[in-house]
Amino acid sequence: MPDKKFDNDVAQFCSVTGASAKDARKFMEAHKRLDIAIDAYYTNPNAFASSGRRKGDSSAPSSNPDDENITVDGTIKFCEDLEVDPEDVVLLAIATVDKSRVGGRLEVDWVAAPFSRITTVLVLNQLGLANRTDSISGMKNALTRLRDQLASDPNYFQKVYNHTFDFARSEGQRSLGLETAQAFWGLLLPHGFQGGALARVDDDEDDVKMDGDEGWKEEYIQWWFDFMNQKGQKGVSKDTWVMFLDFIKSTNSTFSNYDMEAAWPSTIDDFVEYAKHRLVSGA
Repeated sequence: MPDKKFDNDVAQFCSVTGASAKDARKFMEAHKRLDIAIDAYYTNPNAFASSGRRKGDSSAPSSNPDDENITVDGTIKFCEDLEVDPEDVVLLAIATVDKSRVGGRLEVDWVAAPFSRITTVLVLNQLGLANRTDSISGMKNALTRLRDQLASDPNYFQKVYNHTFDFARSEGQRSLGLETAQAFWGLLLPHGFQGGALARVDDDEDDVKMDGDEGWKEEYIQWWFDFMNQKGQKGVSKDTWVMFLDFIKSTNSTFSNYDMEAAWPSTIDDFVEYAKHRLVSGA
């Protein structure tokens, strides 16, 4: 009897990769899982080359679903096709939706490791930004819209920001390593400031109108890093990660409205003292 699921996977493989049905069947038979097969195709599209296709290395890629090199190489090729840097912040938005892939190999300088073309297509489809037969051009446009939303929508930015802690954390660890935390802050925060998602928010609207203070300055991001490095901080707790976003959206540029009696993490309390001293000293 015909295998309907297999035929559907072959059809989807063809629509995503543009490969022939013959090659799609060969990759699916070798790798079984659609996402692994597509990653393998982008790693070595000539592995099962049909006649007439350009010749290349005919050695078949590994069919082991746990082989990380397939995922990494396939993702790099896909990012090249989309003209997206593997460290583009928009890929964190993809991670927020595609929770099933969280827990894949992750490097501080390589945030996109768990992603493949099929992952991205299906996530964009779920967000209503693209469909599974979209061309590369269509997906580029969809990623642009998603990147713009991440920059300008405070609620969406916070959702992605909060999820990034769990996405980036090493398995079995309760905190996020400082180097990793700084790498992701360095990706997310400038993007949010640029589009307005991190514009100052204050419960007292009159206070904002009176002082005209736009709040946190982007240069304070480096101050935050300097403070944590000087303090010898090894990791960042989830409480500090989440509350830090509330802090930078509520503080004014001199930190004079910061309430030391409020339930802020002690690390943020200490940073405010550090920042006030630095403002006075002009350092």
